[in-house]
Amino acid sequence: MKDYIEERAIDIANYIIDYNATVRQTAKQFGISKSTVHKDVTERLSQINPALAKEARKVLDVNKSERHIRGGLATREKYLHQSQKGIK
Repeated sequence: MKDYIEERAIDIANYIIDYNATVRQTAKQFGISKSTVHKDVTERLSQINPALAKEARKVLDVNKSERHIRGGLATREKYLHQSQKGIK
């Protein structure tokens, strides 16, 4: 594996842990795809630093378990915003 990929995988894991970031947020921050973030954390990082991979995985698992709530809140905000536009 190339050095820059290993460094990126470690940087991604640290970012996820430090900011409790989602895959989507992390991908945007690093300018890469969600698939790359996922692959770096689940596959590549486990070969490089298993302990760090485990910590990052914990955060991602929590985010995954909460995603239906976040989606519902985003939808609620969308419709609240739309209804306020109609009032003006």
